[in-house]
Amino acid sequence: MARPVTERRLGAPISPRLFKPAGIPTRELAEVVLGLDEAEAVRLADLEGLYQEAAARQMGISRQTFGRVIEGARRKIASAILEGKALRLEGGDYVVDSEGEKTMKIAVPSRDGMVDEHFGHCKEFLVYRAEEGGLVEEKTIPSPDACGCKSGIAAELAREGVTHLVAGNMGEGAVRVLGSHGIAVIRGASGSAKAAAEGFLAGTVVDSGAGCAGHGEGHECSHR
Repeated sequence: MARPVTERRLGAPISPRLFKPAGIPTRELAEVVLGLDEAEAVRLADLEGLYQEAAARQMGISRQTFGRVIEGARRKIASAILEGKALRLEGGDYVVDSEGEKTMKIAVPSRDGMVDEHFGHCKEFLVYRAEEGGLVEEKTIPSPDACGCKSGIAAELAREGVTHLVAGNMGEGAVRVLGSHGIAVIRGASGSAKAAAEGFLAGTVVDSGAGCAGHGEGHECSHR
């Protein structure tokens, strides 16, 4: 018995449309159909630059399924472009996400309940869940031994459903790695970890763009 196809989530509606070589009537062209779920996979992986694991989570499918979807989608696009075919976007197995459906989870690199100035050397990550009326502290994730974005912590935070990271200083390399896992970064926070998360939720804490600085003697930052 065939396994039922899981409906794949689209972050926003994608309008059906047709692309074709200029100057040739559509009726004279072979046609490739790219499902809207396949188009969403291309958007997440190639436009947003998400890693496959993060893109799969956003679509509500396994990483293996996402890998098959994106491989097939890229093959169709290559065929249309290189073989001069019409490319039609329509159909597919999908459901469009309702706005506000996702739960916001905020992680803060911390030491003793305070925002740690350096993301790569914090003691732990405090994770808060946003609910109506405020934040709920959900869990504490110990920081790995390796430094920052090289440690695999971005993937671990993403698996826990973290959507935002409110931090002190952080280099662009770490920002890119976190972004590729679907985690938005807000730099320049200080003081109490929970107060920083609450400030972000209230709109009073915004990204300062502050990079790595002042790690101390003997440390060379590699997250530029």
